[in-house]
Amino acid sequence: MMKLILNNGIEIPQMGAGTWTLRGETARENVRLALEAGFRHIDTAQMYENEEEVGQGIADSSVPRNEVFLTTKIVPNVMRQGEQAVRRSIDESLAKLKMDYIDLLLIHWPVKDCVRHTWQVMEDFVRKGKVRSIGVSNFNPHHLDELLTYAEIRPVINQIEVHPFMSQEENIAYNRQLGIQVEGWGPFGQGDIDVTGHPLLQSLAAKYQKTASQIVLRWIVQRDLITIPRCRPNHFAENLEVMHFTLSDEDMQAVNSLNQNMRSSDMNDPENFPW
Repeated sequence: MMKLILNNGIEIPQMGAGTWTLRGETARENVRLALEAGFRHIDTAQMYENEEEVGQGIADSSVPRNEVFLTTKIVPNVMRQGEQAVRRSIDESLAKLKMDYIDLLLIHWPVKDCVRHTWQVMEDFVRKGKVRSIGVSNFNPHHLDELLTYAEIRPVINQIEVHPFMSQEENIAYNRQLGIQVEGWGPFGQGDIDVTGHPLLQSLAAKYQKTASQIVLRWIVQRDLITIPRCRPNHFAENLEVMHFTLSDEDMQAVNSLNQNMRSSDMNDPENFPW
């Protein structure tokens, strides 16, 4: 698995397994299978209500904890309850995961008037060794600008929606200018968006003798981004295989041309979180 180096010197596997929508025994088993298939990066969140099962899946696997990069995220409702609620929620995440530390802790959404106290608590957990890296999710440039006016620890990652219909070129460039790595969620779109069914992607799949999903994932990782496709056992081998072929520059540009700035849902637009 290819790894990228974050601005604090820590390495992160470029492809992870996302656990959104997974619950109960399915979450536990899929995480175990993902690790045994070769994944070393697992993404969850307080909002997903599966941290306990994700932690158990990691424990059930034959992979040592120090070889697994684990991400979780702080839920907006907790952020609105103040500093002590944020502190309790992180301790609760550690307890549910049954872990001594979290590799990456993210603010899930840029909630107005809540980011500062949340970030300062997260920085405290880094200093105490309970969190190795901290970052954000769904932040636009002006959100980052404000955060950086008081942050003592720079975010290592901004996790945002990235797929061929939402390429995020300007946002990604801005994050890179700040030394912040971008991690793309929703690589195939969600809801009514059918990314992989697009004729261009189907044509490229035939050209490279791959699936359209593999073309999408390759397009993302070839941009030096991190991606977290859904944790589905029947796609593990297929997803990991994208590390073993390359799209031509011409074909990369062709996929870039599909951009429509189309979010999977208006609910996923950070501008809908009053700031």
